[in-house]
Amino acid sequence: MSAEKQSSAPLHGEKIPEEDPVAPIPHFPSEYKDDIKDELSKIELEVGSLEDEELEESIRLVPKVVRELVSMDDDPTLPVVTFRYFVLSTFFVVLGAVISQIAWFRTTAASYSMFFVQIVSYWLGNLMARVLPNKEINLGLFKFNLNPAPFSIKEHVLITLAASAGATSNLGEIIVSVKDIFYKEQMHPLAAICLMWATMWTGYSFAAIGRSFLLYDPDLIWPSALMQTALYRTLRSEGQSLDISRKQIRVFWVVLLGVFFWTFLPEYAFPFLSSLAVICWFAPHNDTVKFISSGFGGMGFLNFTLNWSNITSTIMVSPWWTQVITFSAFVVSVWILIPIVHFTGVWNGKQFPLMSNRLFLANGTLYPFQRLTTHDGHFDEKVFKELGNVYMSTYNLWGIFFGYATFLSAFVQIFLFGRKKIWTTLQHLRKKERHGFKDRLNVLMSEYEEVPLWWYILLFVCCFTAMIILIFTQDLYLPWWTYVIGVVLGGMTVVPMGFIYAVSAYQVSTGTWNELIYGYMAPGTHPVGSLVYRVVAGQCWYRAQSILQDQKIGHYMKINPRATFMSQLWGNLIGVPINYAVIRWVIDTKRPYLDGTQKDPLGQWSGQAPQSYLNQGIQYGLVGPTRLFQDTIYGPLRWGFLLGILAPVMIFLLHMKFPRAKFNLWHSTIFFSSMENFYGNVSTGPLSSFIGGFFCMYYFFRYKHSTWVKYNYLIGAAADTGLSLAILAIFIFFGSAKIIAMPNWWGNDPDSVEKCYGSGA
Repeated sequence: MSAEKQSSAPLHGEKIPEEDPVAPIPHFPSEYKDDIKDELSKIELEVGSLEDEELEESIRLVPKVVRELVSMDDDPTLPVVTFRYFVLSTFFVVLGAVISQIAWFRTTAASYSMFFVQIVSYWLGNLMARVLPNKEINLGLFKFNLNPAPFSIKEHVLITLAASAGATSNLGEIIVSVKDIFYKEQMHPLAAICLMWATMWTGYSFAAIGRSFLLYDPDLIWPSALMQTALYRTLRSEGQSLDISRKQIRVFWVVLLGVFFWTFLPEYAFPFLSSLAVICWFAPHNDTVKFISSGFGGMGFLNFTLNWSNITSTIMVSPWWTQVITFSAFVVSVWILIPIVHFTGVWNGKQFPLMSNRLFLANGTLYPFQRLTTHDGHFDEKVFKELGNVYMSTYNLWGIFFGYATFLSAFVQIFLFGRKKIWTTLQHLRKKERHGFKDRLNVLMSEYEEVPLWWYILLFVCCFTAMIILIFTQDLYLPWWTYVIGVVLGGMTVVPMGFIYAVSAYQVSTGTWNELIYGYMAPGTHPVGSLVYRVVAGQCWYRAQSILQDQKIGHYMKINPRATFMSQLWGNLIGVPINYAVIRWVIDTKRPYLDGTQKDPLGQWSGQAPQSYLNQGIQYGLVGPTRLFQDTIYGPLRWGFLLGILAPVMIFLLHMKFPRAKFNLWHSTIFFSSMENFYGNVSTGPLSSFIGGFFCMYYFFRYKHSTWVKYNYLIGAAADTGLSLAILAIFIFFGSAKIIAMPNWWGNDPDSVEKCYGSGA
């Protein structure tokens, strides 16, 4: 439907009289008819003006950036769940489930981009609409039409939402894989699949907690959802002239192809471009200069990157204030604290490798964690006393410190700054109102049936029951009562953490806090038990966040909420069995590489993800924080709790004292969470990202806004898609059947691609 036609359409639910209501006036003398017609015409104009004013007011309630990118009209007659939808959603879910699950075990692999799904499903959907016959198929219990109408945008959106839900590796993979690889405990296939469904759908049920607070409020824009919405409308040339749409499509393809071919340089042929260590160019053989300038294992000071994989479309999605906070945290952590520790040795800074995330013995050698586990998976106190306590780099210590501050800060922050919004929503819920928002999008969506709360409750009850049965029958090594606590704490994090993501596109980490809690509740238990708790208390809320984001896309695109919900479940229903089949294939064929008994000559099947989770399970579940933190080196960490409480309070008081200074944007939770990030391996991206973010989200947003609206999200989506396709192509052509290494040359120096050699060269 064209923009011109949409603007003149009545509000959904209104009726236009088929006949002139003033034509038959049988009860008045003819001489008064003209006067009465004039008066009724005036009344009609006044009513029309009132309706126009209400429409304008409902549109004004939508934030400006959303009005510019989201259609304010709806066509409820468009087909939604069709034969085409089931065919294409199944295809993209299966493809993504295979690619994503393989990637989880590999050292490097291509990501499965939803932008890729958006683009290719658009082509295939239109192709099916052209070639399939308009034919009714009757299968007895149900019937459907192969090609009921042109391929609609609502079908298109639902296909991508199903892929987003089911075409990714799932949470239960951690438990299934670690048990099998390191303890040779293979779960029954049905139990493993039910475990993966239960952990994933627990996250879905958590979404019910946050939807009333996070989904309908127009001020919570969900920037990542806006980016996908912009791409949908661009592909279909909606809401603008044909010339502008054609230009946008050309720009999209130019950027996509440009990034695709460019990525072959920094990722394969010319890796020098990935990390431009400028200071090293003037003193390449100096150890201090190498430490300061290198982006690979160094501080990355004044280090730039020309590799989009180190930047990504985050700079085009996250608000400018969020990027300022995250870059400030990077500067404090990597450019200030690290050199202080490195050159002074404070907090045992010189005793353990600073830029390492490994765990060490007191003498600085790697800690042999495997020796701490008995043959039946329990903690070996005798070996622990023999080896001594576990130590880590100072860099990791302050990461834990700020991790403790992050979790408490999120709750204090939302109480101080978001309590009014939450209270208003609670009042509407108490009055049994659907929600109290009267903006244009909520008015349009009110015509569709909402997902009943009991659907979410039933889903949760099924998952909870399944998990309790699995805990008692499948050796998950988790005390059942800790699982209950994990569910409660996981549900509590949905609103505060989701609120932060909805306004900033920044995902706060909660892993450190959850591991600490479990370690105090059940020390000395099998590492798998710690991982089960982590999945439920921490990562299930991440799934709730992704589900809410997809539901926000459905809200922007005016999709029936029930169709969105069922589409997400459909994606999981297909994707999880595919995930399990891939897990079995990888473990059965690559086990010696994954468990470390053999070294993969290609260096790809390292299983670094399951190994990392195992280490954390041993550290917090097996050893436990009580033993871990008995050394004085861990003493300062407890002050992180106090910082997490006091920092947002101080910011709130400053905001109340100086309301125009925008202290409300000084988000302590985002800062603390950013301080948790480990940049010891790659620190070359933040500076380039900050510069790019300045132009995208500050300069163009403020001074070239019309250009920003047309191209910002579009270019970000195109660049990410080009990157994903290029990495996939590099993997297929140079790293799958036969490894083809890039010959060494000046731009691919085997000693240092950055030209940072140090004194050892």
